[in-house]
Amino acid sequence: MNSPGPRRIVCLTEETTEWLYLLGQEWRIVGISGYTVRPPRARREKPRVSAFLDGKVDRIVALEPDLVIGFSDMQAALADKLIRAGLNVLVTNQRSVAEIFSTLRLVAGLVGARAAAEEWIAACQRRHAAIAHAAAAWPRRPRVYFEEWDEPMISAIRWVSELVAIAGGDDVFPELAVQAMGRDRVIADALEPARRAPDVVVGSWCGKKFRAERVAARPGWAEMPAVCAGALHEIKSCDILQPGPAALTDGLEQLHALLGRWAAAQAGAQP
Repeated sequence: MNSPGPRRIVCLTEETTEWLYLLGQEWRIVGISGYTVRPPRARREKPRVSAFLDGKVDRIVALEPDLVIGFSDMQAALADKLIRAGLNVLVTNQRSVAEIFSTLRLVAGLVGARAAAEEWIAACQRRHAAIAHAAAAWPRRPRVYFEEWDEPMISAIRWVSELVAIAGGDDVFPELAVQAMGRDRVIADALEPARRAPDVVVGSWCGKKFRAERVAARPGWAEMPAVCAGALHEIKSCDILQPGPAALTDGLEQLHALLGRWAAAQAGAQP
C-alpha cells in the first residue's frame, strides 16, 4: 500500500482503535489496549499490549510501531517510558464533545482519511441535532446525576455532561463537569447529590458493575426523586466513558432513551 501516514500504530486506548476501524484503516493497527471491546473483532485480530496506566514496553517496542497513540494525562508515565524507548508518541487530552470531534479529525488526518471522517462526523452531528430537537418537545427536562465512580463518588466528566444535555437532561453537577481531573470531580459530601434532587441517576463505574440497589440504600437518599421513582440506570463505561465514537453514538442513544422513558412517564402522569 502507498497510503500516507503511519503504517504501524499501537493504540493505548479503545477509542482510537474503534475510530481507525470505522475509517477502514484497521490494517495500520499492530497493537491495542487490553480493555478494548469495540469493535469486538479487534480483540481477535490485534495483540493486546497495554492496560490503561501501564503497558508491556518491551512488547510494544518489538512491534516496531511508527506511532503510539494514547489518551489523557493519566497515561503520562507510560508515554514517558515509550518516548524514552525511542518511539513516536501522541497523547491527546480531549474532554468535551467538540474536542472529541477535533481529535477524531486529527487522527483521520494522520492516516489520510479526512473525507471519510468528515462524512461520519457530519452524520453524527445531524443525529445529535435530531435528538436535541426531539427532547425539546418534552414537558420538562429531567435533572440527572451521572456517577462515574462510587468510592469516592465522582460525577460526570465534561463530554458526558454535554451528552446529557443533548439527550434532554440537565447535569446536577455542572460546576464539576468543567473540571478536567477526576480528583476535582469528587463529591466530598455524600448527601449533596440527594440535596440536588435528581430525577434520574445514571451510573457508569469505569468497568465495575453499577449496583442500583446499593445506590438507593445510601443514607439520606431515600427521598431522592430518582430513588422514589426507581430511575437508577447503568450505561457501561465502554459505551460512554471512552472519548470517541462510542460515546457520541451508543452512549448518547442510551442516555436519550432512558431520559425519554422518564419524560414519557411524566407526561402520562399529568392530568
